[in-house]
Amino acid sequence: MSNNSRIQEATLGGGCFWCMEPIFKDLKGVIEVIPGYSGGHVPNPTYEQVCTDTTGHAEVVNIKFDPNQISFRDLLEVFFSVHDPTTLNRQGEDVGTQYRSIILYRDEEQRRIAQEVIEELTRNKVWQDPIVTQVVPFEAFYPAEEYHWDYFRRNPNQAYCRLVIAPKYEKFRKRYTELIKQ
Repeated sequence: MSNNSRIQEATLGGGCFWCMEPIFKDLKGVIEVIPGYSGGHVPNPTYEQVCTDTTGHAEVVNIKFDPNQISFRDLLEVFFSVHDPTTLNRQGEDVGTQYRSIILYRDEEQRRIAQEVIEELTRNKVWQDPIVTQVVPFEAFYPAEEYHWDYFRRNPNQAYCRLVIAPKYEKFRKRYTELIKQ
């Protein structure tokens, strides 16, 4: 049976999950996007704990997608275009290990694709600095507190949403018109 016949999951961290969630929610073939925490050692962490930089967790989005409509490679192409994978433990003004660039692969195929995409981006010199994205096995995902869900859509006039998320979101929508849900 083909791996493409069932819903798959991807867990990606590219800085603040408030920035990542609306982008991935708009992609064709994406069924669900939940912000949360992964990659650390503390079970069921809270946002406050993750912000202390002691849990090992990154802010991530857990994405359920239909591989017949969008591939894991497509998700990674979008992922690498909407954050800076060359800054260690930071995205813009957000600093700490919870903001690191990370791909938590679910199987050997996802690991292989992630490595291939990073190698292609490096070979094509898409960034001047080396890519520091972690590619690590998925162990657990802990959903964020509900007030983080749909944060951008619920708080469009909040300063962070207007100044940081909105420009990134608009740039994404212009670049990936063919991948966006109608």
